[in-house]
Amino acid sequence: MNPLFDLLLNLLRIKKGICIFFTVTLLNSLTITLKLNAFNPFDNTITGVDANNIPITINIQDIVSIKFSIGRCCKTFAYVTNLGSSDVSVIDTSTNTVVDTIHIGVAPTSIVATPNGSRIYVTGLGIPEISVIDTATNTVINTISLGDGGGLGITVTPDGSRAYVASANNSIFIIDIASNTVVDVVTPLVRGWGIAITPNGSRVYATDIDPGSSKVLVINTTTNTVTNTIPAAPGTMGPSGIAITPNGLRVYVANYGSANVSVIDTTTNMIIDVIPVGFAPEGVAITPDGSRVYVSTSNNVIVIDTSTNNIINTIPNLNGGALFGTNEIAITSDGSRAYVANYDYNTVSVINTSTNALTNTIQVGPGAFPNGIALINKCT
Repeated sequence: MNPLFDLLLNLLRIKKGICIFFTVTLLNSLTITLKLNAFNPFDNTITGVDANNIPITINIQDIVSIKFSIGRCCKTFAYVTNLGSSDVSVIDTSTNTVVDTIHIGVAPTSIVATPNGSRIYVTGLGIPEISVIDTATNTVINTISLGDGGGLGITVTPDGSRAYVASANNSIFIIDIASNTVVDVVTPLVRGWGIAITPNGSRVYATDIDPGSSKVLVINTTTNTVTNTIPAAPGTMGPSGIAITPNGLRVYVANYGSANVSVIDTTTNMIIDVIPVGFAPEGVAITPDGSRVYVSTSNNVIVIDTSTNNIINTIPNLNGGALFGTNEIAITSDGSRAYVANYDYNTVSVINTSTNALTNTIQVGPGAFPNGIALINKCT
């Protein structure tokens, strides 16, 4: 038996919750990273799973070089708001199966996780409160009153201290995470929809989807005041979903009413590009390396190269031709997969971002109408 593998596997047996990760370069120059599951001394093979949880078996004789690291075992879970069934589905992304269902109340809509993944915050369509979920137990541990306004889009500051909630009733509510109370209200919106925060936490960008006002607001998070109002570009209306690149330099806004995406330069807060993407764009997500934007339209997911703002891929037929099919998108922290809520078909689609192919379709229940998605990592 190979003494190195014997040692590593003994570590796995002794220390629960510890995983071994290999990066190997093979004779054909292919490099693969996998989580080790077993070593077979009889045929000199190692087995594991890749980032998409696909099993891999490698013959040691085919390995040119090998590096390994030992770390905590983590799983990624997707929390999906089901507007129709008034609950949140919890999906184990290693198996792409629903493992829990959390009752929320009427019409849960958008969802966000705190940076450490310990809490989930859920808005309700037309319901003036936020539900707080403890992800360790998957139970609702608190509700936060918003007074007279129902929440829609929601985001959390990078330090996890505050949540910003866009409301359809003219307001943006600021919640203190430690106390779960509303500590400030900004009232510049007509019909707030999407909301995102810069990676350094200094500014919030919020969309106003109302056809008569169609704009993006910029809020200084130190003073909680509006510092800029960015009107919709000519020929665009109904800004909805919004995401900011990891370097904080660009904001991508889905214009639900005009079949395109606007690109905002955050240094000037001006629209620098408009990208046609197809009917009813809504969800926007950006890969962790900032290289690509994924946009959900009525039935497709559009992939945009951020270096050129050109469409480089269209992932079709997520819902068999139905309109208003796809809603929010979330991308795993390693950038390997995108999860898409399919409102009309009560499913969540899984896209392999390396191939931009649809790899799984997950049923979340009849009449669920999934809308929002948040991803967290749980480590043992």
